[in-house]
Amino acid sequence: MAAAELQHKLDLLLRTGSILMESAADTSRIRRTMKRAAAFLSLDERYLHFYINWNVLMVNYSDTEHSFTKFQRCEKHGINLTSIAKISKLTWSAISNDYSLDQYEKALDDIQKTPRSFTPWQVAIGGGFACGGFCVQFGCDWPAFFYCSLAAILGFRLRMFLPTRGCNNYIAIGIAAFVATLIAWVTTFLSLTPSIAGVLPEFMHSSTPWHPLMACALFIVPGVPLINFVSDMLDGYIEVGMVRALNTLLMVLSMAFGIAFAIKVCGIDNFVKDLTMIPHHEYWEFAVAAAVSAMGFSTIFSIPRRLLPVVAVGGIIAVCFRNFVNLGPSNGNIGLDMGLTIGSLAGSALISVIVIKARHWFHVPHQCITIPSVIPMVPGVLMYRALFAFIEMHGVVGEVTVGMNNAIKASLAIVCIALGVAIPNIFFRRFIEGDRKRKLFNMLVERKRKNGEFVDLSAVEIK
Repeated sequence: MAAAELQHKLDLLLRTGSILMESAADTSRIRRTMKRAAAFLSLDERYLHFYINWNVLMVNYSDTEHSFTKFQRCEKHGINLTSIAKISKLTWSAISNDYSLDQYEKALDDIQKTPRSFTPWQVAIGGGFACGGFCVQFGCDWPAFFYCSLAAILGFRLRMFLPTRGCNNYIAIGIAAFVATLIAWVTTFLSLTPSIAGVLPEFMHSSTPWHPLMACALFIVPGVPLINFVSDMLDGYIEVGMVRALNTLLMVLSMAFGIAFAIKVCGIDNFVKDLTMIPHHEYWEFAVAAAVSAMGFSTIFSIPRRLLPVVAVGGIIAVCFRNFVNLGPSNGNIGLDMGLTIGSLAGSALISVIVIKARHWFHVPHQCITIPSVIPMVPGVLMYRALFAFIEMHGVVGEVTVGMNNAIKASLAIVCIALGVAIPNIFFRRFIEGDRKRKLFNMLVERKRKNGEFVDLSAVEIK
């Protein structure tokens, strides 16, 4: 084999990993998939070394006498679950169907050129209604659901538009949060101003007009990076996990400053601290709101369209079970009354265990169903309530306590959601990995029979 061919194989391996990193795959999945791609490329795992970082991937193929190293930058970070699913399928298909290097490279090109599953306006509308679903979970009525959705749709579309004009990503987040909150504030006049409310039909009157202000900017809350951060930390990828956490914190800070500025402009007196979030809906209303939120956020994550009904059902299961465990007689609801933390763990764990089996029915990675299903449980309001409390401190006794209380509740809920999602890796890894390794081994035996052994570095021709 010529050195150029080996370099080409390393390039293909790095491109595989970079697509996953830029599509928001967790580090454990990136490593597993790159190892599978390396097996297809006939690269011996004993001589293969990976370095996976947020912005740079490195692969080294070396023995005691030879060493080849390649780097790949990862710059366009986003969330694209369709790409993750396609890369996973490609690595298995390439082995089973004995792809040539040209076929594999063309498949990678096709994946990178594939447009996102939804147009910008579809994403904005989906994300907007997802925020409306959140609002229902916080206790708003259905007129407020539509007001929240309207504010979120317009704010989200602005959030997507500004970076195309060269605006810094974090500045765009702050502006979008400001505009969405301002629009939500304007909608309160429809219910609170007698002269306006008097000419509107009854179905446009909301008894919870302030609730949209709590949820209209939640399209910004980076639920996937939060879950990936916890997952990476649990798997021992501390460096990548900390970068994800810092990026998440900057996004939430930008959102909190935008909302805080809007509240100052509107003259609202610290609504995020005083407005109750305890819902008193029927469970069918929770189910509808959860399905809307799960499908809405799925448009942001660019999942395959065929999975929308699947994640809707997943969202219903996760949220309704979370609410049943969380709520109870102490707050006027039906349930076990065990609190948000235990409820979040129970809801995410239940859907995660179900998806262990369901992923085989729909032929997609576990993450592509579980993540959109649990995102409606992410406590975004608690996160920016905590930040807002610290931003708005006036030296009054108890302000730090309020901020820390919300921060701790949000952190525990996020950790529990991530733990629930990670259950297959934590408790079933041995069984899942055993099946994967057996399947991969059998496929590689057949491939070796056709194409020979792994690349031998001593046989590589260096010019």
